[in-house]
Amino acid sequence: MLRTEEMLLNVGPQHPSTHGVFRLVVKIDGEMIKEATPVIGYLHRGTEKLAENLQYTQIIPYTDRMDYLSAMTNNYVIVHAVETMMDLEIPERAEYLRILSMELGRIASHLVWFGTYLLDIGAVSPFLYAFREREVIINLLNELSGARLTFNYMRVGGVKWDAPEGWVDRVREFVPYMREQLKGYHDLVSGNEIFLNRVKDVGTYTREDALEYALSGANLRCTGVDWDLRRDEPYSIYDRFDFDVITRTKGDAWSRYECRMAEIEESLKIVEQAVEQIPEEGPIMAKVPKVIKAPKGEAYVRIESPRGEIGCYINSQGKKEPYRVKFRRPSFYNLQILPKLLKGENMANLITILGGVDIVLGEVDG
Repeated sequence: MLRTEEMLLNVGPQHPSTHGVFRLVVKIDGEMIKEATPVIGYLHRGTEKLAENLQYTQIIPYTDRMDYLSAMTNNYVIVHAVETMMDLEIPERAEYLRILSMELGRIASHLVWFGTYLLDIGAVSPFLYAFREREVIINLLNELSGARLTFNYMRVGGVKWDAPEGWVDRVREFVPYMREQLKGYHDLVSGNEIFLNRVKDVGTYTREDALEYALSGANLRCTGVDWDLRRDEPYSIYDRFDFDVITRTKGDAWSRYECRMAEIEESLKIVEQAVEQIPEEGPIMAKVPKVIKAPKGEAYVRIESPRGEIGCYINSQGKKEPYRVKFRRPSFYNLQILPKLLKGENMANLITILGGVDIVLGEVDG
């Protein structure tokens, strides 16, 4: 007679598949997971509390460190909230530079996910190719902002400075190059039988589950929910661009993969249109006071980050520092469904499911 005993196993916080300081305590019986408990907080930075003692412009670098794979988007959500309170009109060229930087950042973020996800489940080459293309984007954003990860480019009223000469042309040249590489990714991975066996029908949840857990981004759209804030509640100048909102219906790891890979193509569409529409010259900052004081009141804005809906709430008492700042961080919400998905799965699928959710720990513990 074979006898098994339940055992507690710590996955992380140093395990490569956890991508940073994230601990997952799993109760296993053999290879089967009976219970999974995420443990967060190792990286907690207290961004929201620190913001109460900072001027509005000083808060922007802190947002770089939340979702550090999507710093441009995080920059935008805080300045968008302040601009909403101040009722500022942003110069057109600045809006286009913001769109270009955010969509290039979205592509770069999805490339990191693609490469590291495949690395987690045993494929090395896709990681190398994805980071090769990401390097091109990082170089472009480096030219624009002066940084390679924590870009800190957005400002209340516009952007830090204008694009260097020839930058828009280099972005234009990147679009067909990236499309060609994307075809190679699909040839290498999307039709690979081993990969398909690892992701199809794994980590499945329903549309009702996704809505109940307040999931967003690809984690929501993979269940058939046709929702993207860029289209459904347009901000900046997104209403000027023609792009599709990608959905799938099965709600499994394969559907989430398909959504994110197709979203790279849609971001390329937006970039392609933006480089054709951007004014050749013009101001890149609205007229704002040197010391910014948001009027007394409160505002909440939300935008579509690579991981889903990121929101920013500001309560102002009319001073140069906010009274209260609160961020709705998509990775934190998307993580909540993990215990439900892991129960009854085997340990090999734990890696597939966790990687497929695409969390960034700086945002979970922001």
